[in-house]
Amino acid sequence: MSGSLGRTPESLKASGRSSEKLSLPILQGKIKRDPDGYETELKLIYKQFKASVDLFQQQAALSFSSVGSDPSVAKDLGDRAMFLAHVTPFYPKQLAEFPSQLTDLLRTSCLAMPSGLRNHVAQALILLMNRKSLVIEDLLALFLDVQTIGDRNLRKLAFSHIVQTIRKMSVTDPRHKGLQKIVISMLEQEDETKAKRALVTLCELLKKKVWLGDRHDRVAIAICEACFHASPRIMVSSLRFLLDYENIEDEDDSDASDNDDDEDSKHEPHVVINREAVYKANNKGTSSSKKKKQAKLQRAMKSIKKKQRASSENTTSTYSPLNHLNDPQKFAEKLLSRLQTGKSICKTSERIETRLMLMKVIARTIGLHKLQLLSFYTYLQNYAKPHEKDVTQILAAAVQACHDGVPSDAVKPLFMQIVNQFVHDRSRPEAIAVGLNVIREMCLRIHELMTEELLQDLALYKKEHEKAISAGARSLIALFREINPSLLVKKDRGRPGGPVAKPKQYGEANVFSDVPNVELLQESDHESDSDGGEDDDDLELPGSDDVEQELIPDDCGTEDGGEEDSDDDGDDDMHTEDDSDVDTSIAGDEDEGMDDSDEEGETDSENEEVESEDDDGEASDSSAEDSGSIEKAKGKKRKIVDFDANLLSADTSLRALKRFAEAKSEQPSLDENDGILSNEDFRKIKDLQAKKEAKLALARKGFKVPDSDQLSKKRVNPAKLEAHIRHKLTKEQRMELVKAGREDRVKYQSRTAIKQKKVGGLSNKQKEHQKNMPLAAIRSKAGRSKRSKKLKNSNSGAQFRGRKAWK
Repeated sequence: MSGSLGRTPESLKASGRSSEKLSLPILQGKIKRDPDGYETELKLIYKQFKASVDLFQQQAALSFSSVGSDPSVAKDLGDRAMFLAHVTPFYPKQLAEFPSQLTDLLRTSCLAMPSGLRNHVAQALILLMNRKSLVIEDLLALFLDVQTIGDRNLRKLAFSHIVQTIRKMSVTDPRHKGLQKIVISMLEQEDETKAKRALVTLCELLKKKVWLGDRHDRVAIAICEACFHASPRIMVSSLRFLLDYENIEDEDDSDASDNDDDEDSKHEPHVVINREAVYKANNKGTSSSKKKKQAKLQRAMKSIKKKQRASSENTTSTYSPLNHLNDPQKFAEKLLSRLQTGKSICKTSERIETRLMLMKVIARTIGLHKLQLLSFYTYLQNYAKPHEKDVTQILAAAVQACHDGVPSDAVKPLFMQIVNQFVHDRSRPEAIAVGLNVIREMCLRIHELMTEELLQDLALYKKEHEKAISAGARSLIALFREINPSLLVKKDRGRPGGPVAKPKQYGEANVFSDVPNVELLQESDHESDSDGGEDDDDLELPGSDDVEQELIPDDCGTEDGGEEDSDDDGDDDMHTEDDSDVDTSIAGDEDEGMDDSDEEGETDSENEEVESEDDDGEASDSSAEDSGSIEKAKGKKRKIVDFDANLLSADTSLRALKRFAEAKSEQPSLDENDGILSNEDFRKIKDLQAKKEAKLALARKGFKVPDSDQLSKKRVNPAKLEAHIRHKLTKEQRMELVKAGREDRVKYQSRTAIKQKKVGGLSNKQKEHQKNMPLAAIRSKAGRSKRSKKLKNSNSGAQFRGRKAWK
């Protein structure tokens, strides 16, 4: 070993030591303990390293065949490189040029090196960077170039080192911009392999949320611009990442919701459910009604938690790299022009998978930024057909591209083609179900697409036997109950009672003139002043019953009021003509409302129970009950004549006016406080809003129409357009179901095999066969056998024609 290291006895004596054999690891440990004492050995090994490098480069230049066959040259060079990398911090002056020499060696002779030597040199460079002898800017471009070589181990090592090093850097480190510039410049090169590695690096760092946010928006923009790269593989990789990024985020959110129960417990104060509702769900009613109430509570809690998780600051579920585009309109137009260029109209030279990805990215960009790209809807008409491949994803892209800023005239041809191609009597059930779901989603975003005749025709599919079709039709009816019930037939509008929804006009928007939900703070302050001893857990929202209680004076509950009611009851015959239309309309609505689905019936029954119980509570709290309130508590209808009389008496009473004036004077105004809200006020507004949402979630029938901003940020899942559709199973899936049913079954065996394997004595039947018969039985059996043989022999000669009937 001493000869291989180049040490001679004279050199060792000059350093004051004997000529003992020392290996590189042992010498490395001794140098770390005493660097000054082994400076001579270091210089010798450094000279040998330079000589090995020169020898290796000369052999590589002359392309000797012995370079690859002789592993000793590469092994010695790799060992000395690792040794010098370990001891470089102890000799900064003597080894000042070593990092640059090692970097040049890997850059110039990387292709000529064997795989083991390349890995050793790369590990030595990583060690030097960890010891602060090199910086990441010196190695980033080199390690990106090294990944283009076909060495899998080296590519994995260099890639993981780049990602981990950048992840360890501080968020505010100014070096991020320089590193991003290096990677993005390599991405813009025409070399496909280098651009591919640069794109993979950017995507991985964006996935790890290292280069994420407005501070690093140039990374997201570079990934989006890679969709226009000259190489088709780079374009496809960029498109796939843009489409799959939100799926990655959804998986992360689902894992977090399953594992992070502590985080949910932290947000429990904002998820407030009325104590009375919890008590009724557990203690009041029959067992079936308790189950319905408990299920309703769970749905309300789940929806509130989901909304809070989506609106929290730490979540990135709605984030997409497309949010950082500087000019999204130009980006979408360039993608659409690339999609439309080809040999024939609407049939490009790209593969169908690439075209589908381009459609989805364009639609996602239009939805996120609410762009106006009217020619895209015309292009989609060529693919909105049931026989097209992946038609569900194409329809999902069409839905994603719809928003309230697009005029309905531009989307109307595409909408009508979907109606005519998918929803008709001769179409398959799967196509009808998908078509109804797509129609619902498009009308949710653009209300003006639907007409009265078309909606009434589509509503007839609610009576289909196929569950997917009936569910799609009922969901369409439920949507228009919320946005525009006037288009529905009277029996499909549901039960009356709430305010009639008015459809928004094109371009109409809600503009806040004050702090959102600040009225909740004012109402809570007023209630706390008037009712100081009430519990804060029950937040009563103003409703129609409260308004009636305010309007109806207390005098209506006296005996005179009872007499007036009795007189009115006696005079019902006089008012039959006036009241007949209203009563029949209400009755017709209630009777026809019973024909709805089972789910709607359950929710309506639950709401009836909640309303009746609330009415009971109000009737018990009042000091004097009139006949109208008793009838309401029992679930009967209020007469319109009584209500008009009470309304007239309320107008003439001064008590309601005094109460209104006192409330108006005691109500705090923001003008008195200069309109400034503290952090506690905003926190209280958030709590009150959570309580209000909980109460509305419990009392809600149907579903809540989301905001246009929420619809634009949310990605349309093509699988939800195929809800309740039973797909045909493949042979492998059927075999798996068959095998799963046979797991608990015993292996088939015949009865004879089971009897033969029987352990124990004989059965009673087997014992009877082995008994000795008595003598008389033996003789009678022998006589019968003789007679039968004799009869058989006598009849064998002639044909037997049977016995005579009279003999």
